[in-house]
Amino acid sequence: MTAAVPEASPRDRLRIIRTASSAALVGVSANPIRSSNFVASYLVRTSLRAYPVNPAYDEVLGLTCYPTLADLPEVPDIVDIFRREEAIPGVVEEAIAIGAKVVWFQLGLRHDEAARMAIDAGLEVVQDRCLKIEHARFSGKLHLGGFDTGVISSRRRLPL
Repeated sequence: MTAAVPEASPRDRLRIIRTASSAALVGVSANPIRSSNFVASYLVRTSLRAYPVNPAYDEVLGLTCYPTLADLPEVPDIVDIFRREEAIPGVVEEAIAIGAKVVWFQLGLRHDEAARMAIDAGLEVVQDRCLKIEHARFSGKLHLGGFDTGVISSRRRLPL
């Protein structure tokens, strides 16, 4: 019996987001009503260098879209996965092969076997979390609808 895959704590997620300078968005869609496109449109307005990865497109949100992780101009700190569950192990294998630091399985995605493979290869894993929501939560820009309300609050904001 294999050990349970440890969950990334809020402190782990904050550290990952604070230290990352780039993210590959694997499976991102050019369709503006898809959640992956909404996440990408948020991330391109942050300090992260966002790299769309999807062989179906040449461009997403005005950015060059790459067919595979190996085609990227740099090794991304975070590989953010928007693929179906059965495709996750292959993406994790690609992330390991290129030397990524973190694989991030978007909200609703879990794959403990692939997560264990990544951990065993020295990568950090975040499962079933949205990178956009977590970034917004830690930067004080989270609204229940998932967008920046522009409301100024007395709550202390964590720097990103």
